[in-house]
Amino acid sequence: MNDTGKTVNQAKEPVSLETGKYLTFTLAEEEYGIGILKVKEINGMMPITSVPRTPEFVKGVINLRGKVIPVLDLRIKFGMASIDYTDRTCIIVVEIDSDAGTLLIGIVVDSVSEVLNIRGEEIEETPNFGTRLQNDYILGMAKLDGGVKILLNIDRVLSAEEITAIEKTV
Repeated sequence: MNDTGKTVNQAKEPVSLETGKYLTFTLAEEEYGIGILKVKEINGMMPITSVPRTPEFVKGVINLRGKVIPVLDLRIKFGMASIDYTDRTCIIVVEIDSDAGTLLIGIVVDSVSEVLNIRGEEIEETPNFGTRLQNDYILGMAKLDGGVKILLNIDRVLSAEEITAIEKTV
């Protein structure tokens, strides 16, 4: 132990897991970010085949180079108003970790902004919005250029039940 009563290992400040590169995008005039290591590719809008009896936020599936990938509309998932897709609307293909392994899904966003390198000191913990609001899908809030970008934990945007339902569609 050292003079402060902490062991040498405890005295070291842990490296923030949130530090890193994030792909930023917009939904309803708000900026969001996803860790770049979760992003597999970005595509413009393409034909989406509807799948009956799926949750409202699941738009359907796409054929991406011979692989069937489920697509969800993040606006609808987050309870925002649906809008018509434009030439800026994109599908970001992300890899999420589930109990059954990894799953590729596409998420529809209003537009992709840029890749940012965000340092741990620029990130604040998610504010407490009350005990009934589930917000474990938010990694934190990045304070950049006088604004805030909401950093998502894409693995937690969907519940285990929703992931299971989506996995049954492909």
